[in-house]
Amino acid sequence: MKKMILMTLAIFPLTTGLAQEVTPVSASSPAPKVSNSTPAAAADVEALRQQVQSLTETVKALQQQVKDQQAALEKANLTGESGLPQNPEPSPIAAAEGSPAPGASAPPRFPTEDTSVVASATAPAVSGTPVPGGFPTTDTSVVTSAPETISSTGVGASLTQPITIGGGRNYMNISFDGLFALAYSSAKDLDHIEVGDHDPQQRGFNARNIELALDGAVDPYFEGFANIVFKLDNDNQTDVEVEEAFMQTTSLPFNLQLKAGQFFAAFGRLNPTHPHTWDFVDTSLVNGLFLGPDGLRGVGAQTSWTLPLPWYSQLIFASQNGRGSTGFSFRNPGDDGMFFDRITTDREARGLQDFVWIPRWENSVDLSPTQVVLAGVSGAFGSNETGANSRTQIYGVDFLYKWKSSHAEGGFPFVKWQTEFMYRRFEAGRGANESFPVAETFHDWGLYSQVLWGFKKGWVAGIRGDYVDMQDSKFTDDLDRQSRWRISANLTWYPTEFSKIRLQYNQDSLEENFFLSGRQVESVFLQWEFILGSHGAHKF
Repeated sequence: MKKMILMTLAIFPLTTGLAQEVTPVSASSPAPKVSNSTPAAAADVEALRQQVQSLTETVKALQQQVKDQQAALEKANLTGESGLPQNPEPSPIAAAEGSPAPGASAPPRFPTEDTSVVASATAPAVSGTPVPGGFPTTDTSVVTSAPETISSTGVGASLTQPITIGGGRNYMNISFDGLFALAYSSAKDLDHIEVGDHDPQQRGFNARNIELALDGAVDPYFEGFANIVFKLDNDNQTDVEVEEAFMQTTSLPFNLQLKAGQFFAAFGRLNPTHPHTWDFVDTSLVNGLFLGPDGLRGVGAQTSWTLPLPWYSQLIFASQNGRGSTGFSFRNPGDDGMFFDRITTDREARGLQDFVWIPRWENSVDLSPTQVVLAGVSGAFGSNETGANSRTQIYGVDFLYKWKSSHAEGGFPFVKWQTEFMYRRFEAGRGANESFPVAETFHDWGLYSQVLWGFKKGWVAGIRGDYVDMQDSKFTDDLDRQSRWRISANLTWYPTEFSKIRLQYNQDSLEENFFLSGRQVESVFLQWEFILGSHGAHKF
């Protein structure tokens, strides 16, 4: 190409010299003498001019090709340095980058970490370090790829890609859970037989737990969770409750973590979990009658410390208001201002003694690569509303054993045995203005034990036994103070981790006491559930 340019430059003087030899003739000047060689010289000049013009056009075309190649090389270098994947299909942005622009190079693409835009990008970090796989979750009921032991932190990884809003360090996962049941019972008052607020409450169709869940990274220091629950009562009227809404730290030193907001108390195995993770249609008797139909939860703060031991060991300490129906055995005004037949005081908190204090210590040990055991002790201490100085203490012990085959497929087959025992000491005062005739101290206890057998992928059979012993009283005829036992058996099919269908049979036996007669109740439930999106965060 350089040779062609030099040839062109050499031809230009020649052309100029030839042009100077041809002198224009004016009309007034005498006619020149024409030699025999003039026609031949004129033809040569015209041929040379045409060749020069052709060569000039060729040089311009070659110069344009050089510019195009330089622009393409610059674009290739920019793409290689950015490390971003190429678009598999052409787009208006890509077309604009590919077109040559005189005097300017193609602009580089905008760098992004949003995995919804760049599939190969690293997921956003929560505590300053990129976390592969998305937001951390501990819900092993929907995350089958999570480790099923808590030998270190107890945190698993999400199996499904979450519905993500936003990019970089700020993002939010959204999920929706619909839990429904069809119920039949030999008792007309099924709402008195079932002790949980999310349990089926009437014959026919029930929608007691329709949940919207949100979780995500707030910033490098905090993550947030919220669970909003919609319930349909027996008249098909909608109730809304903020089940949980809290923030917790992600990067405190010394294995510490803080939580603050509205949350379930870390008491035992069943209380901190949501209904869609339960192994049975309904809650256990001891949980519903001691910790309350809605579970023990409220506004408060919690700190946890994972001890530096060879096995998983964690200390948890929380404080909550303990007021209302979610503080059932504590500052609960009761239905129509009555609890255990006393007119409740329904007072404001006088000090720290009126809060509920909830300590827990739990440990987990891997017996083998296929076996794990977890044991914990819990407590809940605070005042109640049946007297000016009445107190409540609840103690709990829980145990979990799980075996999973070394050749498991999707977590199956497995065997899980779970047991909880609780003891409650309830000081029942004389109520507001000392209106009740006597003060009593109730010593109540109860337990449940259940075994789950995942005999085939997606299929689980379970059996559970419940018993609650309520101290008899000649002064209190409350239905919640009737001793009783229950046997439950169910079969659950999980088509995927996003749906389930469960059939369950219950046999309840309510024992006779000083005021209430005994009776037997049989119930059958058909439950179905679907989940949209990635649903977290429950502890194994």
